Amino acid sequence: MITKTLAHPPVVSTDIWLAERKALLADEKELTKQRDRVNAKRRRLPMVKLEKTYRFDGPTGPTTLLDLFEGRLQLLVYHFMFAPEWDNGCSGCTGLVNALGDLSMLGDRDTTLVLVSRAPLAKLEAYKARHQWTLPWVSSFDSDFNYDFHASLDPAVAPMQYNYRDLSSLDEQEHYTAGERHGMSVFFRIDDDVFHTYSTYARGCEGLTDAYSLLDLTPYGRQEDFEESPSGWPQQPTYG
Repeated sequence: MITKTLAHPPVVSTDIWLAERKALLADEKELTKQRDRVNAKRRRLPMVKLEKTYRFDGPTGPTTLLDLFEGRLQLLVYHFMFAPEWDNGCSGCTGLVNALGDLSMLGDRDTTLVLVSRAPLAKLEAYKARHQWTLPWVSSFDSDFNYDFHASLDPAVAPMQYNYRDLSSLDEQEHYTAGERHGMSVFFRIDDDVFHTYSTYARGCEGLTDAYSLLDLTPYGRQEDFEESPSGWPQQPTYG
């Protein structure tokens, strides 16, 4: 009979654990301060006025990017991966939306969140109903929107770029070189003028929900192969 040894952190005395925990606490405090510094830079990022009037297909009919603000000043657009030919949305994007909690604070802060995908509206509505979601979700099927904001990659439509890297620097192993990609784009409006302030992609979206943050607190972490973990820790491919 073969007994498999369970991988686990080393067992030490309380005094040794406390000393190492205090050392880690110093690193955690510095990480918090660095996050605050980065957020401060993001708030000072300049913005670009949009010259196109992007149009979408929504539940109440044709709608513009300006309409998606719902009268508020700030708009968050999550680029949900759902290609026109797919029958289901991306499992990762689905998990992200499922994990979103109470978003009422957004409205209180003059901010709207909307999902945008290239799949036809009928598919989006059916998928939304199946998952009992209430977030607004519109189709950009007849729009350049996804391509202009690098959430759909097709060299026949627009120059290839993902996460601020062009085709020459994209690695096929990163799964970024074609098709639908996920991301978050942020817009601001002044009267009827719309401005692009920020976009983030790939791991830049992982802070949108709490699951990763909670897993980061555990000994095994996220259990994905990009992590630097001790030998024997359970891991699986980040992009399966």
